[in-house]
Amino acid sequence: MFLRRLTTYVSVLMALSAVGQTADAGFSPQDVVTLDSCRAMAVANNKKMLIQSEQVKKARYQKDEAFAAYLPSIDFAGGYMYNSKELSIFDSDQLLPVKNFDLTTQSYQFSVVKNPLTGEPIKGPDGQYIPEQVALIPKEAMTYDIHNVFFGALTLTQPIYMGGKIVAMNKITKYAEELAGAMKNNAAQDIIYAVDGAYWLVVSLKAKEELAVSYVNLLDTLRNNVQAMINAGVATRSDQLTVEVKLNSAQVDLTKVQNGLVLSRMALAQVCGLPVNTVFTLADEDAADIAATTPVAKSYDMNEVYSRRQDLRALELGVKIYGQKEKVAMSSMLPNLALVGAYSFSNPNMYDGFKKKFSGAFSVGAMLTVPLWHWGGNYNKYRAAKSETVIARLELEDAREMVNLQVSQAAFKTQEAVKTYTMTETNLSKADENLRQATIGFREGVMTVDNVMEAQTAWLKANSENIDARIDVYLCDVYLSKVLGTLNPYNN
Repeated sequence: MFLRRLTTYVSVLMALSAVGQTADAGFSPQDVVTLDSCRAMAVANNKKMLIQSEQVKKARYQKDEAFAAYLPSIDFAGGYMYNSKELSIFDSDQLLPVKNFDLTTQSYQFSVVKNPLTGEPIKGPDGQYIPEQVALIPKEAMTYDIHNVFFGALTLTQPIYMGGKIVAMNKITKYAEELAGAMKNNAAQDIIYAVDGAYWLVVSLKAKEELAVSYVNLLDTLRNNVQAMINAGVATRSDQLTVEVKLNSAQVDLTKVQNGLVLSRMALAQVCGLPVNTVFTLADEDAADIAATTPVAKSYDMNEVYSRRQDLRALELGVKIYGQKEKVAMSSMLPNLALVGAYSFSNPNMYDGFKKKFSGAFSVGAMLTVPLWHWGGNYNKYRAAKSETVIARLELEDAREMVNLQVSQAAFKTQEAVKTYTMTETNLSKADENLRQATIGFREGVMTVDNVMEAQTAWLKANSENIDARIDVYLCDVYLSKVLGTLNPYNN
């Protein structure tokens, strides 16, 4: 996992090396930026990607946290307490009877006061015999100062068996880390797809700008020719006005395309993480032909597609996570056993008489918790967890069906885009020839101004459709790569 992340970051840095220094210093219109460079900049600078990177870190920290549950935990607790009264065992001075050794019985016996006349023991008012000798225990001797008490404990807890909860939580966090990585890769693919759309929009508008300029030049040339024919007396003022109206409309369209090109460049700069006013040149702006694209197969191995799709991978991991949550819920119905050790101390202490100093003792034991009866609460919690697993599995199956539909539609659209592009190439050659014939016929006087403008309009439409079809081939190809799971943002 670490090697994959390291490879990811290194590849992004390598892709940025060609443009990173230029980005820091600022682009110039002469700087040529490739599609791969735009992808790399977007992946490196996009805020969503930065959030996903933090999600991966968070999941890794949570996995480490779950692993720590296997190990013994050591805690310290301490405190201070002020008591308003002292602690006294007796409420007054105490008189305790004492024993004397009796030689006759060879034992210690209480000596009591006897009647000197009868020799019988004398009882007091309370009905008890009156001792002859007593030991005085003053109340002050059994009074202890507990005004200021300091106490603390150092405890160690080692889980022995927690019903399988710790093992399940470690698997959950492991799957969660993989899930965060899959979501990051999926987000990167979405960003790449957005970058490609913005990139090819700029290329398309740049080509249409050049087409609009060419169309304006054609109309301007036609206007000059009509003016020359008016001077020669073979054309009318109406012909000139018709051409000028068409020329003005073409100039308005050119302005719209130029404005759209500026805005599309801003959008591309924003998605790449650059200032919106950054000016640069795209490598494919002047490309005349489309590059080789991924061949469109008649059918695909859907199991391989499933294994490459990061969103499906995330759903699969979700099913595994919910499966482990079932075990966590089950653990609430199983006994828990832990080993506990502690060192407790206090000041004052009573370990060796009452002394106002710190002293403590060790203790070791085991703690067993056995759930007995919770009115079905824990069992219903377990059944709810099983239902969540079933729901996640059904969502995965539904997503796979949607992927099947996506792949079929994307493959069909890509095939149609290639066919459309081929047809527009044919139409373009015919439109070029039609315009050439109309221009020659107009010069020779066998065609009117309207015929020439119709040919120019058809030429404009054919070129515009060819540009759209060429860009559509790129976009359909990248979308097909996305739905097939082969759009890897880190290998550019």
